[in-house]
Amino acid sequence: MMRNSCLSIPPMVPAFEHEGLLAPRCIWVNGPVIVGAGPSGLAVGAGLKEQGVPFIILERANCIASLWQNCTYDRLKLHLPKQFCQLPKFPFPEDYPEYPNKYQFVDYLESYAKHFDISPHFNETVQSAKYDDTFGLWRVQTIRKSSSNPCDQVEYFCRWLVVATGENAEKVEPDFRGLEEFGGHVMHACDYKSGDSYSGKRVLVVGCGNSGMEVSLDLCNHNAEPAMVVRSSVHVMPRQILGKSTFELAVLLMKWLPLWLVDKILLILAWFILGNVEKYGLRRPSIGPLQLKNTSGKTPVLDIGALQKIRSGEIKLVPGIKRFFPGKVEFVNGEDLEIDSVILATGYRSNVPSWLKEYEFFSNDGLPKNPFPNGWKGKAGLYAVGFTRRGLSGASLDAISVANDIARSWKEETKQRKISIASRHRRCISHF
Repeated sequence: MMRNSCLSIPPMVPAFEHEGLLAPRCIWVNGPVIVGAGPSGLAVGAGLKEQGVPFIILERANCIASLWQNCTYDRLKLHLPKQFCQLPKFPFPEDYPEYPNKYQFVDYLESYAKHFDISPHFNETVQSAKYDDTFGLWRVQTIRKSSSNPCDQVEYFCRWLVVATGENAEKVEPDFRGLEEFGGHVMHACDYKSGDSYSGKRVLVVGCGNSGMEVSLDLCNHNAEPAMVVRSSVHVMPRQILGKSTFELAVLLMKWLPLWLVDKILLILAWFILGNVEKYGLRRPSIGPLQLKNTSGKTPVLDIGALQKIRSGEIKLVPGIKRFFPGKVEFVNGEDLEIDSVILATGYRSNVPSWLKEYEFFSNDGLPKNPFPNGWKGKAGLYAVGFTRRGLSGASLDAISVANDIARSWKEETKQRKISIASRHRRCISHF
């Protein structure tokens, strides 16, 4: 019943645009269109489902949480305890460890979708989304791929559009001079699974964030020889302090103390636990880890063993890259290093600017212009979830706000529509 009402054709869409008369097919959605079936999109869908609001979720991949399923390495675990990563109204199973691995997290998301009866439209890529001032509707154009029709074009009309593609929709691959001449194997960290095939190889890992550290550690554990590029400053923190996760301790302290003081306390505790990491070549930023996260979105590295490998020399730290040559790389300090492979742990970015047309809610980097907690709602029924730079907990908070706001508007419009229909019905009866 909900699905039928979701795909009914409204009177405001012109007759010549009804389904089947023109390509692309045009479909009216009596509720929001959600773009992205990752944790953010699923969380919004669950909130809408509980309030009886119809919706559809469009997902370009063939599964939910495609970034987690297809673009992560095998050893990946959640960096934060599970209670800070659960989606609204559905806790993790009690028998899950404190830091679930990626397979457990994917199972959790599958169970979440099943529990709330969420069925995304898979293999459907949004080509463009644009607000139509004439009709007061969003027009979302997609290409739907299937075995029977490899290129089915669809245009959805809706009152509300939820952008849930997140901060990490596309990989970032810097254009290094001479990389095409290198001749060795080059891949982005999103394609790295394990170090099985790198035993005995000299591997350059470009990037020293959480991915770069964990890939380097994994390579060490598979008897490879990683060299990790450290171009800028980075906060390396212990994953746990005084028996609590560092994040949990920070949250607790911020209830009573200002952020700058919490930063100082965390850095002092990190120094006692990890020692002076700067003597190994890991310069700390001039501002604290929490302030840096709030201002730039840069996440501290939570150490799970890489630092010990750096101390022992098993992970070699190298400066920024100047250029590549066949079989080797030259650094900005003039030194060079012979290598067999390159892994780009250079991060991800939003892809919103490539498909959301002529709308100023998002900046050029694909993130909402208004910072958290005010970046979830735009004008004309546009919403954003998963862009807080505060992980799954931030996405969950935005998802709750978005679902509640859309539900209020949808219920009010539905009520007004029923009143209007009843009024027209009474006028018709009065004519007889």
